[in-house]
Amino acid sequence: MSEFFPLVSIVLALMVGTMSPGPSFVVVARTAVTKSRSHGLSAALGMGFGGMIFAGMALLGLQGLLVAVPSLYIGLKVIGGIYLCLLGYRIYRSAREPLEIEQLKDDSMQKTTSAFLVGLITQISNPKTAIVYASVFAAFLPITISPVLGIAIIVSVFAIEAGWYSIVATVLAARKPRNIYLAYKAWVDRAAGLIMGALGTKLLASSTAAAA
Repeated sequence: MSEFFPLVSIVLALMVGTMSPGPSFVVVARTAVTKSRSHGLSAALGMGFGGMIFAGMALLGLQGLLVAVPSLYIGLKVIGGIYLCLLGYRIYRSAREPLEIEQLKDDSMQKTTSAFLVGLITQISNPKTAIVYASVFAAFLPITISPVLGIAIIVSVFAIEAGWYSIVATVLAARKPRNIYLAYKAWVDRAAGLIMGALGTKLLASSTAAAA
């Protein structure tokens, strides 16, 4: 029972953070709308596995490592920022390109693996996620934790990340949201590309400031 309250506190804190808009939301939403529900759900699973990776690393002391080796943290931020900028550029550049009919089939299972990888890479491209996990764990975990609590936390992280983005994918893959997207595709893609680029630029700027 003593480990129940730390687990609940961590779950609630991470739920709030996961539901806040960011690169992960943009990627899952756009994947679900432009391709299919299956692709969106695959991207959501990628987000879940990415969250598990960061949660596991945070439990193993990643925060301490990043603090002890600032250059590692800066390097991760640079890589993440470049990835987000490139992703934003690709989305913006293809804004006026028409979608192929095959991409709009709800039952299509083609290339869902690539959607999973995009979700996974997007999730782990932002080292701030690791800091968030480590900070939340540091705030709520007891000094010593049992293997059961550690496993429960990692499973909970997967459920939160994959569960939330599965909801996003399911809702936005529906006919009405998709039709709205198709009607305003150029504008929506440009906005999404600019948002992604801005997030990447912000990450690069913060890495420059940290290195100064």
